[in-house]
Amino acid sequence: MRIAILVDNIYQEMEVWYPLYRFREAGAEVVIIGARAGETYTSKLGYPVVSEKSYEQVSASDFDGVVVPGGFAPDFIRRYSKAKQFVKDMDVQGKLVAAICHGLWVLCSAGILRGRRATCFFAIQDDVINAGGLYEDAEVVVDRNLVTSRKPDDLPAFCREALRVAVSGAATSTTP
Repeated sequence: MRIAILVDNIYQEMEVWYPLYRFREAGAEVVIIGARAGETYTSKLGYPVVSEKSYEQVSASDFDGVVVPGGFAPDFIRRYSKAKQFVKDMDVQGKLVAAICHGLWVLCSAGILRGRRATCFFAIQDDVINAGGLYEDAEVVVDRNLVTSRKPDDLPAFCREALRVAVSGAATSTTP
């Protein structure tokens, strides 16, 4: 199983590192993806993460899932058409698309929420609704391959469900 985690500056620390280690613990290869490969991105508190690949270097066909963490980083991520296309392609292929907190900004901009159940940080619920999402206030919402959560406190449920969806999708995937 191969999982992408999208990053940019001002990311929420726990929403990158908790899923990264949880997926690795489950045996997945986790790849950090940013606008530029080899760039160091800093969290809200200054904690660094280095991107291994750029949006230009990846294809949805190479992955079994994508995680979009929160913080303010999603507002930067969604400015890149290749990042939005990557998320959209993952969804079209029925692969895991997991977003937490403000990460749903990327899903809004990628145009994949219309008619889909989702949750997010309460401050952006209007954005999710305006993008056609069916907002629910719950620690985790699963709609087929889409897994969403509200905040860091929801990370245990978020990672449990994201891992379940990724494993079931990876089991039926033709991706090597």
